[in-house]
Amino acid sequence: MGDEPSQEPRKRAVGRPRRIEADQIVAVARRILQEEGVEAVSMRRVAKEVGATPMALYHHVRDKDELLMLTLSGMAASIPRPVLPDDPRERIVTIALHTYTGISRFSWIVDVLSLGDLTDRSALWIPEQIIGAAVECGLSPTEAVHVYRTIWYVVYGALVFHRAEERRAAAPDRRPFMSSLVTEEDAGEFPHLAVVAGRWEEITGGYDIEGQLRGVVDGLLPTGGRTASPDA
Repeated sequence: MGDEPSQEPRKRAVGRPRRIEADQIVAVARRILQEEGVEAVSMRRVAKEVGATPMALYHHVRDKDELLMLTLSGMAASIPRPVLPDDPRERIVTIALHTYTGISRFSWIVDVLSLGDLTDRSALWIPEQIIGAAVECGLSPTEAVHVYRTIWYVVYGALVFHRAEERRAAAPDRRPFMSSLVTEEDAGEFPHLAVVAGRWEEITGGYDIEGQLRGVVDGLLPTGGRTASPDA
């Protein structure tokens, strides 16, 4: 009948795809990292959660590595810098402790950094200051870079173990691993471990990163000052 409404389904209007912003993408990626870890982050997963297609995401981010780089961007700037001492040795220790305590507040950063070659531009003041302090102590620029890398290895290693301790603490029925591996019967093969195995968690739980960092810095830097050796 001419007066009856048409029963044909209306075609969906074609419009512009949903606009997404870079900060939306980063916020979603950070949330996934915090809740599920770095393995759960993918371009497809993030695109789905922001309500876009993976192709739309690629207009903002080149690949997963760049996405992870963006999640780090600005994190260092969000943490107030410490007052740096004039003494170069104390400066290195202060910066190393600041780095440890700052990153430990965001456990997902440890997982991202484990991928290597990913950093936050706003954190570049850290290697700049440590390298400068080492040069001030008489090392060459090359030697100073090695000092920075060693300090970073100590800090990062402590962060990895701290992250592991958090995971283990979430499983209250777990068995202490060292005391289950080494017993008094193993004293002949592992005499030193047998002495401390029963108290392993107590001892490692009292690990003083500041004291250990000071020992590392004292070992890395020359005493009494010396002329920097020329770089190759």
